[in-house]
Amino acid sequence: MSEKVRTMFADIADDYDRINGILSFGVHNAWRKKTVLESGAKPGDRVLDCATGTGDLALEFKKTVGHEGYVLGTDFCKEMIEHAPGKADKQQMVVDFEVADAMDLPYEDNSFTIASIAFGIRNVDDPLVCLKEMARVVKPGGRVVVLEFGQPKGVVRLPFQFYSKHVMPTIGGLISGNRDAYTYLPETSAKFPAGDKFLELMDEAGVFSERRAESLTGGIAYVYIGTVA
Repeated sequence: MSEKVRTMFADIADDYDRINGILSFGVHNAWRKKTVLESGAKPGDRVLDCATGTGDLALEFKKTVGHEGYVLGTDFCKEMIEHAPGKADKQQMVVDFEVADAMDLPYEDNSFTIASIAFGIRNVDDPLVCLKEMARVVKPGGRVVVLEFGQPKGVVRLPFQFYSKHVMPTIGGLISGNRDAYTYLPETSAKFPAGDKFLELMDEAGVFSERRAESLTGGIAYVYIGTVA
């Protein structure tokens, strides 16, 4: 993982949740619920959430897999993941959290039912390696699930571009004191493969028997679901 990216996330970790809530108007909560729904998660499943950040998607999965299931959230940034256990305790959920690199997961093959990553795959050095690693630790027939920003088209495109380029860096910078971080995040979103292009990347990984994409909020985000071969 890039040390520059790790340092950036460490710097904004304390304000990350508050800024996300403001910038997304809370819609990111609905996106996470949709991700869990599309994953096909059920009670008793074992879930690995990579790039878990402050743990929100891991906690959303825990609501579905229940006490009989298991959820492990990992992130390469210690300062981000330090916020997660307290959130789990507050919601009276048992979820494990560990520092780990999504491109080099320290877990055995076929260990999980589902591996997920939300708004993190565009930040890894090699998304193909990340997809293969996530698939490796998932049992055949299990799912790799990716929630990531897209590049919306139609009437949503221009307002979203203006918001991403001007509003996000301004608000994020004012609250966190790190304008560069909130310039970097929308810039990487605008460049990262989305929709059919990301499905092509999943095909290139060669680890999925089938894959599909679900557009969210006019293409502002996508959920990608791959069934592990």
